[in-house]
Amino acid sequence: MKPLFDHYQMKSGFDEIFESSGLPRPHYRRLVERLGNFTSKDLALKRKQAEQAFLRQGITFTVYGDPQQTEKIFPFDLLPRIIPHTEWQIIEEGTKQRVRALNMFLVDLYGEQRILDDQVVPRELVESSEHFQKDLVGFCPPKGVFIHVSGIDLVRNHEGQYYVLEDNLRTPSGISYVLENRLVMKHLFPNLFADMHVRPVDHYPTQLLENLKGLAPLGKENPTVVLLTPGVFNSAYFEHSFLSLQMGIQMVEGRDLVVESDKVFMKTTQGLEQIDVIYRRVDDAFLDPEVFRQDSVLGVPGLVRAYRAGNVALANGIGNGIADDKAVYTFVPKMIDYYLNEKPILHNVPTYRCGVPEDRRYVLEHLGELVVKAVAESGGYGMLMGPSSTKKEQTEFRKKILANPRGYIAQPVVTLSHHPCLIDGGQTLRLMGRHVDLRPFVLWGEDITLSLGGLTRVALKEGSLVVNSSQGGGSKDTWVLYGDE
Repeated sequence: MKPLFDHYQMKSGFDEIFESSGLPRPHYRRLVERLGNFTSKDLALKRKQAEQAFLRQGITFTVYGDPQQTEKIFPFDLLPRIIPHTEWQIIEEGTKQRVRALNMFLVDLYGEQRILDDQVVPRELVESSEHFQKDLVGFCPPKGVFIHVSGIDLVRNHEGQYYVLEDNLRTPSGISYVLENRLVMKHLFPNLFADMHVRPVDHYPTQLLENLKGLAPLGKENPTVVLLTPGVFNSAYFEHSFLSLQMGIQMVEGRDLVVESDKVFMKTTQGLEQIDVIYRRVDDAFLDPEVFRQDSVLGVPGLVRAYRAGNVALANGIGNGIADDKAVYTFVPKMIDYYLNEKPILHNVPTYRCGVPEDRRYVLEHLGELVVKAVAESGGYGMLMGPSSTKKEQTEFRKKILANPRGYIAQPVVTLSHHPCLIDGGQTLRLMGRHVDLRPFVLWGEDITLSLGGLTRVALKEGSLVVNSSQGGGSKDTWVLYGDE
């Protein structure tokens, strides 16, 4: 074994690189051999170069609640995660199946509501969700597609089995890091890609733009597409500006748009220009003060009227949040069976709904063993990591659950797979195992396609299972291979 890996100690659970100590999995063998030529000093230099590249390009994010409100570089680990072809096929088919069923659920929910009448999903569960937009019942978006962009969070358990942890169907973020990570890796290790047979990721903006143009009302040939951002203080602002540049479309804020005669126009120095498609990165609640929050200054008054009139298309559709509600998540396997008459390819993590009395009793009796999540939160906020929580934190969550049982779910702790990462160890870098997850991005246009890689997030704090950037997480470049070695 080469020196770089000499001191690496496997932990219990599933190791992404090694089958056993010193024995890399077949799809990692070439990488391990090639990296064996690098010293710790070489990699420290490469890492410094990567950080400088990220800083120069402004690849940053903002942490909400940070009193400094400063932008931070998204931490990046140099060792790529590799997924062989056969494994990727399962991920691809499983996520496509899931998104297809979730979209059918949304079409049904805002239409006939058969799944509620047939009592497959409890009506009360849907109607009690803040993300269910009752005013849109009876409306179907163009081509019957609500979910144009989604990010499906996957984890692997101690046996290496993939599970779906969450569905992100509103404004999922992270694809910009997928693309930038690859650019930086190609710049730092041009020779490493030579014989690794890595599939490219750079087609994503082109595919996304093509899909967006395909949504234009009345099949307009050269539609005007814009990206609507909440503005510079949003944590994903870098991604918004990155994608608009990559697609060659205008990035606008709500104040740049106006609705007249149920049509949306962009204010320009030459006058008003009609907008056909909006890739919106503004949440439902802030999208249109005429319909949602009246105090919102991020949205556009009248936008929902224009949307309902069919004069502008939105991606994603309004009301998707009900389908990625963490309590509704427990019913996705039943949706796949109900709408597709198929068995789920990817399974859910077992989940307790605190709105169900017997589930709630179990959760309250085992708070110290479970991961409790607020169904309306994201980004790692509103969570209780039972095994590492204090009695005070458990008491606080007990009160929250009893006050609003519908608002919480709980899951057993999944020992996520870990991947060797370069960690500061005094004067040198050392390889140490850190937990990872995977967010592939699913696009829906004429066909359903996947980003060839997705975002591998890393919990850089030792022992942590929370990979969100807001909680100290980082990322890795993710290589999907053409073959299995």
